[in-house]
Amino acid sequence: MGTDAMPVLDRRTAVTGAVGIAALGAVAACGGGATTGATAGGVTAGDTAPAVPVPPTTGAAVTGIGSTGTKLGPAADVPVGGGTVYQDLEVVVTQPVAGRFEGLSAVCTHTGCIVDKVASGLIECPCHGSRYHLDGTVARGPAPRALTQRPVTVVDGTIVLT
Repeated sequence: MGTDAMPVLDRRTAVTGAVGIAALGAVAACGGGATTGATAGGVTAGDTAPAVPVPPTTGAAVTGIGSTGTKLGPAADVPVGGGTVYQDLEVVVTQPVAGRFEGLSAVCTHTGCIVDKVASGLIECPCHGSRYHLDGTVARGPAPRALTQRPVTVVDGTIVLT
């Protein structure tokens, strides 16, 4: 048998190889990957939450004297004693009493699911059953805290997220 010596791996070659492998992993992690068919409202095809009608939103900027922000929809779409979920913008607008509109984040404070409806005076999360009052405070857990306030105003009959 021959006395062929095995090549010696020096530090520079080892470090260069390790950096190359790490770079490949980083590029693979940044890749697009497969999607699950997300819809405009943010609910994916594989989600088990019931389908919820999402009011059409333009997301258009509103400008005028003292009014800037994102147009959500007609104030008439938000019933007194109820609310409307704008899933694509992750906002809930409620109207606890006539003429008073509350803007709230639609992100549940339990695990970050998007609330999907307002019924019987409560904002409902489909994931684990949390319920919120129309002012965003917790009515029933497991949500640990109230929904975050989002500033809204009404401009010419249109709700605007400011």
